[in-house]
Amino acid sequence: MRSWTIKPCTVADAAALARNNIAAFWEDSSWNQLWPKEIQLQFLIEQSAMRQPRNLLRNRELLRHEKAVDSFTGEIIGYARWALPTGTSTDADGRPEWPEAQVPAVGKDEETRFEVLAESAWWYPKSEMSHMDDEINAIAERILSEKNYLQLDYLAVDPEQKGKGIATALVQSGIRFAEKAELPVFTIAFNAARGVYTRLGFKEIHSRTQGISQYGGVGVYTTYFMVRDVLVM
Repeated sequence: MRSWTIKPCTVADAAALARNNIAAFWEDSSWNQLWPKEIQLQFLIEQSAMRQPRNLLRNRELLRHEKAVDSFTGEIIGYARWALPTGTSTDADGRPEWPEAQVPAVGKDEETRFEVLAESAWWYPKSEMSHMDDEINAIAERILSEKNYLQLDYLAVDPEQKGKGIATALVQSGIRFAEKAELPVFTIAFNAARGVYTRLGFKEIHSRTQGISQYGGVGVYTTYFMVRDVLVM
């Protein structure tokens, strides 16, 4: 029996999302290489929590956020962030697209407080590794420029909850909207979730592998550029 539900996010989820998201990415040895060796998981979670309210409110017109919540404990155990194509944030009547996944707005005073809080957080990944994402972002921008996509921008599941179908359900939620809106879906995948996307009909259209030994890591950092086309009924 499924023991969790998919729900919209609010700024009150900031601390719980930070715990879920950073713990999930901490499992990726390549991602760990972004940080100085002395930086610990709990410290990053605390710093991320300070940044989360601003992140949730950023670009509300186009970004949509959903969480998976444990039905028994109420804890957040999964998260997905989606980006609508530019220029498609409202329907023909001027109403927000996918409004149930849009984070509720807050007052100007709260916005300012969240901005100050975010700026006070320590968030300094190794600058020498930034060019790795530059190459990935350039490929993604080229793909996204070719047509309108619903983009799955972020996916993270609590490491202790893996294998329960949570990632699948979060992705399926976005797919349902995409099918209704007749939009293909694009995402940048890593090894951890690549199988989920494949099972849900995504196809790999490009990949990029980069070495990380020069940064003190072992192995390679591979990203997969995947697309799920609009199904023709």
